[in-house]
Parts: sequence; C-alpha cells; structure tokens
Amino acid sequence: MTLLNNQSLAGLREGATRLPDYDRSQVRTGVVHFGPGAFHRAHQAAYLDAALSRDPRWGICEVALHSAGVRDALSPQDWLYSLQILDAQASLRVIGSITEILVAPESPTAVLDRLALPSVHLVTITITEKGYCLSSSGGLDFAHADIQHDLQHRATPRTIIGYLAEGLRRRRDAGLAPPNILSCDNLADNGKRLRRAVLEFTQRLDAGLSRWIETNVRFPCSMVDSITPATDDALRTRVADQLGVADQWPIQRELFSQWVIEDAMNDPKPDWAAIGVTVTNDVAGYERAKLRLLNGAHSSLGYLGSLVGYETVSQAMTDPALVKFLKTLMSQDIAPSLTLPRGLDLQQYIDSIMQRFANPFIRYLLSQLAWDGSQKLPFRILGTIGDNLAAGRPIERLCIPVAAWFHFIRRKALRGERATDPLATRLLDIATACTGEPAHDVRLFLSLDTVFSADLRSNPNFQAALARAYERLATLDRPQELAAVIGN
Repeated sequence: MTLLNNQSLAGLREGATRLPDYDRSQVRTGVVHFGPGAFHRAHQAAYLDAALSRDPRWGICEVALHSAGVRDALSPQDWLYSLQILDAQASLRVIGSITEILVAPESPTAVLDRLALPSVHLVTITITEKGYCLSSSGGLDFAHADIQHDLQHRATPRTIIGYLAEGLRRRRDAGLAPPNILSCDNLADNGKRLRRAVLEFTQRLDAGLSRWIETNVRFPCSMVDSITPATDDALRTRVADQLGVADQWPIQRELFSQWVIEDAMNDPKPDWAAIGVTVTNDVAGYERAKLRLLNGAHSSLGYLGSLVGYETVSQAMTDPALVKFLKTLMSQDIAPSLTLPRGLDLQQYIDSIMQRFANPFIRYLLSQLAWDGSQKLPFRILGTIGDNLAAGRPIERLCIPVAAWFHFIRRKALRGERATDPLATRLLDIATACTGEPAHDVRLFLSLDTVFSADLRSNPNFQAALARAYERLATLDRPQELAAVIGN
C-alpha cells in the first residue's frame, strides 16, 4: 500500500479526515523539540499544527535523544502522520507540523546547529522525569555518567542539559536572542527545575554563560494532559482503511486535551489563546491538581487493577469497588491537599477524570500505567501523604496504592519478571528478600531513599498505616475481593 507522504496527501479527500490547511512548503522551523514520542505527537505537535494555519513560523525540528525509530518510520512519509481521536464520534487528522527529525547520537552537530538557528524561538521537551538527570534533592546529579560526559565533551552532548547549555552558548556568542525553553514533562515545577539544572551545569563550565542564562533565558512552567494509548496494529489498520494509504506510526488519544503554560515567555511566541492553550500565572495549581488527582488516581488504578487481573483502564472502571475507591480517594483524601486555581471546579474536574478513565474507546493498558513507579509515586501519591500527615488528615486510603505497588513488584519477582523501572534491579533485590510479614517488607521498601523522603521513612504513623494496607492487600487477586479489601 502507498505510504502517507506529501505526494499521496495531495490525493486524499477532505471530509472524515482533517488535512493540513496550510502550505507545508512555506513552514519554517521555529521550534526544536526533544523527545518525539507518542504523547508529544498527539499533543504539542497537534497544537502547533493548528498554529501553522495562522503563522508558518512554528514548524518543529524533532530531536530523539536515543532511538531512531520515529525518524526511520516518518522519514519516508515526509514527516507526516495521522492522529486519531478516540471517542463516541472518532475522528482522524493528518499532522504536518514536523519539518525534520534528528537522532542526537548520530547528528549532535546538526542538533546544536538547529538550536542556534535565528528562526528558532521555542524549545520544548518531553523526555520523562528521568531524562533530566536530577538528584533526590532536586538539583542536577553530577554523579550521573552522562552529565560527567557532557561536562567534558561539550560538542557531543548526551543529555538535554548538555544540549541546552551548548546551544545557548552558541546563541549568546552569535548575538542571538535566546529561545523560550518549555519543559512539558509531568514534573512538579518543571520549568524551575530545568532552569536550576542548566544553571548548575553551566556554573561548572562558564560563569559568564551561566549569568547570561540567568538574566535572559525564560524557562516557563507548564502542565500537559491527554490520555495517549500506545500505537498498535489495530490502529494502523483503522487509519489505512480510512486514509487509503499506510501510516507506519499513527498516534491515538482521547478527545480531552489540555496545555497550560506560565505567562512568562518572551516574544515572539505562538498565539496560544487562538489554539486553545491556557496561559496563566498559576500553573502550579493546575499542575498539582493534575498530578495528584488524575495521575494519582491513574497509578492507584494501575496497581490495584493489575493485582486482580484487569488488563485495561476502561475494563477496571467497570468495577464498582474501584470506581467508589477512586472517587472517595480524590474527593476526601487528595482534594483537601490542594489549593485550586481560579476557575477550576473540583467536582467537575473529578467527574471528568472518571469519565475519561471509563472511555471504552481507549485501550489503555494497566501495565503501562504501572511503569516507573519509583519515579512517579513521589509526585503522584507520596507528596499528598506528606501534606496530610503534616495537617493531621487521614492517610489510610492513600497508603493502599503505595502498598499495591509493593505487592505488584513482589508478584513480578515471584514470577521471575523484571519491573519496567529505573530502579528495577534494586526493586528485584527487595522483592526477593520479602517474607510476607508486613512490617518487615514495608521496611525493605522504605529503604528506597530516592523514593521515600527521610520524613516519611521515619514517621511511625506512615509506617504503621502502610503495613496495615500491605497486610490487607496480601491475598488480593480476584475482582470479587476488592469491595471487602478496599471498601470504605
């Protein structure tokens, strides 16, 4: 079958499929994006595709820090791909905002050249939390091997920090204005954390550059949200049937999409309001609500649903006990820890989360939600537990998803499987040493000092509540047992 590309695009008919409504030959590269994964292509690239209808300056040079897979799939397609929206009324859209894809290890010089292009005014990033090479204290991890490499080899970086530092140096030396640098990862205060890491890195190399960055470069915080299931062959087939041409790497997501950006960017910038982006001085309020309510509930569902054998999010959401647990967790245990931004209605937000989770048109695997628990739980659950302890609020229900993670890891070890997690080796060692005795096993997991803060690890109330939750979940393995085990 013919591939989707510029030539075949001209023969596609408008109608059920929305096609780019701008001349791709006139698009200029104004954005460098690190991390061209599924979420970015379903989210930021789609927003910027809409911006190109009004302004051709916002084409995207994509940079893959590791894998060449996306480049190899989309190069024969002239960087075009399709986005399917999964809802009762499914829709399909061809995205044309990508101008090229570079694989950084193959072409570090080309990546640095793009960062120094006068036309580039925005750098965006989706590389997941672990890609920032941060220490447990929130600063840059100078013991990280790739950071050590970048300090010694400025022209061939391996990390986002190394690329930004060298790219900004070249712009300064060329007399160019710096771009806005926008982290779009699920990392609390993502812009502030990225700024701190870049400043700490450059302070080791060039104090003058560090001062220039501190004075001139904007690192606005942001929050992004849209459920994006992985691409599968079923999606490829549906897309080919509708388009009449093959797309090697289509993307799918839910209808709901949200992008919130701090009102702290230099001009020029896209007309954010015109393409549905919220610009605010309270990104933290949106971010915390999303991380704690939506992402916290997602992780809870991932571990509890997996323990009883559910496969997908929508399947797990047919279980009344899980639905009741999540609603109660969000409204009674998580919501009191939040200061909501103006205009965000709590009950409507919780209701929308539940509706999104229950969407039967999205096949979102619980196993995917369970990845990288050691990186996600501190932001999604443990911060809420710490706040509730400090305020004297209950933590019993909040400890259930944490204990479910422990059992999830332990059961994987018993089956001889390795967890998808940056701490997989250490987690396997801990799980192998577990005996089933709650206090003993909980102490082993609490030794993860990069996951659990010193305050939590030493808090007897947290230890006891976690041990009780661990004991309650010990034999849970069937949906019929959920109501009795996690009932309120």
